[in-house]
Amino acid sequence: MLELRPTCENCDKPLPPDSQEAMICTYECTFCVECVTELLENVCPNCGGGFEKRPVRPQNQLVKNPPKGNRVYKPVDMTSFKALKKKNVNVDPKDR
Repeated sequence: MLELRPTCENCDKPLPPDSQEAMICTYECTFCVECVTELLENVCPNCGGGFEKRPVRPQNQLVKNPPKGNRVYKPVDMTSFKALKKKNVNVDPKDR
């Protein structure tokens, strides 16, 4: 089950369970759409994979399956991310 992390890992923007701006990679690293498109260019700084829009959990399921309460806040170190981004930015995520 998806954790539905509450904030963007990079900028700490709130991403509630019904957010249309939440993006996740295959490991559920969670970033806002602005960081994914403008800063990361669809390259996850943790695994090198791509991002997809995080699905919205139906309201009636939130009580039984609540979102994760702990936020993950670790702003991207652009210096160390540079090589990973360069290697993957022009490669389709399915081919990485």
